[in-house]
Amino acid sequence: MAKKFASLREAMSAQAREQSRALADSMLKDMPLHELRQARGLSQQDLAKLLNVQQPAIARLERRTDMYLSTLRGHIQAMGGELEILAKFPDGVVRITNFSTLDEKDTAPR
Repeated sequence: MAKKFASLREAMSAQAREQSRALADSMLKDMPLHELRQARGLSQQDLAKLLNVQQPAIARLERRTDMYLSTLRGHIQAMGGELEILAKFPDGVVRITNFSTLDEKDTAPR
């Protein structure tokens, strides 16, 4: 018989629980769009309705490696997030602000 995860977690040492939490947190910081959508509890159909497009458009977008920033921004906003563009240098990180002023009409998937 399967055990509930909560009971397994309770049996772990405090150090093991912290290591597990840290690993989960790091895994949640880097993920492709389809995993992000799933982690947010949305199906492709749900997201398509929010963006007023057909489900196949979401499937195509999630497979793309190159897209307009406005398309990605709209996708992230539909999931309840905000897109930030960061430039990482050896001496620090800079948030690029040019793209935060795009018109809302520019966020439709392309």
